[in-house]
Amino acid sequence: MSVHLNTPQRITTGFYVLLVVFWLVLFVTGTKEGFYNYLYSFLFGLIPLVGGLLAMLSAKRWGGFASAIGKAVFFIGLGLFLWGGGETIWSYYNFFLNEPAPYPSLADIGFAPSIFFYGLGAIYLSKATGAKYGLRNPYAKAFAVVAPIVIFAISYYILVTVARGGVLVPESETPLKIILDIVYPLGDFLAFAIAAVVSGLSFKYMGGRYALDFITILLGLFVMFIGDSIFSYTTTTGTFYNAQFGDLVLTTGLFLLTYGVVGFYKLKDFETS
Repeated sequence: MSVHLNTPQRITTGFYVLLVVFWLVLFVTGTKEGFYNYLYSFLFGLIPLVGGLLAMLSAKRWGGFASAIGKAVFFIGLGLFLWGGGETIWSYYNFFLNEPAPYPSLADIGFAPSIFFYGLGAIYLSKATGAKYGLRNPYAKAFAVVAPIVIFAISYYILVTVARGGVLVPESETPLKIILDIVYPLGDFLAFAIAAVVSGLSFKYMGGRYALDFITILLGLFVMFIGDSIFSYTTTTGTFYNAQFGDLVLTTGLFLLTYGVVGFYKLKDFETS
C-alpha cells in the first residue's frame, strides 16, 4: 500500500514529531508545572483546531451534506475543531487564571460535544463503507452490543472502585465531574466500536486509496479512549499535570484522527465500483 501524503498531512506529521520531542524534553528534565507545561497543552490543541477546520472546509468537495463521506468528514472535523476549542479555553485558565487543571470548566463546552460529533462522523463513515452489510454478521452485532457494556464496567471499576474507593460521588467532587469521567472514555469507545465493526470493509471502497486514512481514524478513536481514561483517572487521584503521559496519548490520538480526516482534503483519482 503506497502512501501519498497531501500538504496538510505533511504539516500535521511534522508538527506532531516536534511535539513528541518537546514532550520528551519535559519528561527527561522532570518538568511538571509552569509555563512550558502550559505551552505544550496549548500547542497540541492546535492540531485538532486547525485540522478540524480544514476537514470541515474540505467536506464540500465530497458533496457536503449530500453524501455520506461529506457528512463523515465534516462531523469528524467538527468534533476535532470543538476539541481544539476546548483546549484553547483550557489554556486560558492555565495562562491567565493560573489554574493547572480546570476540570470541569467552560473548556468542557468544547470537549464534551466533540465526542458526539466523532461518533456521528463514524456513523456516516460506516454508511459510506457499507456498515449495513457488516452488521448482518452476528459477531459484528454481538461486538456492537457487548463491547460498550464491558467498557462501561471496566471504566466504572477503574474510576469509581479503584480511584474513588468505591464511593460514587465523594464530597470533594461534583456529580458533573463523575458524569464526565465516565462519558469521555465511554463516548470515545462507542465511536471506536462503530468504526471497528466496518473497518474490514473499508478497503473495498475507492480502490483502497483511502485505506490508510480509514485506519488512522479508527486508531485515533481508540487512542483517544485510552487518553481520556488516563485523564479521568489522574484528575481523580490528584496525579494530573499538564504534559503528563496522558497528554502525550491524547496528542497521538488527535494526530491520528486529524491525519486521517485531512487525508480527504483533496480528492484522489479513483473509480468507484
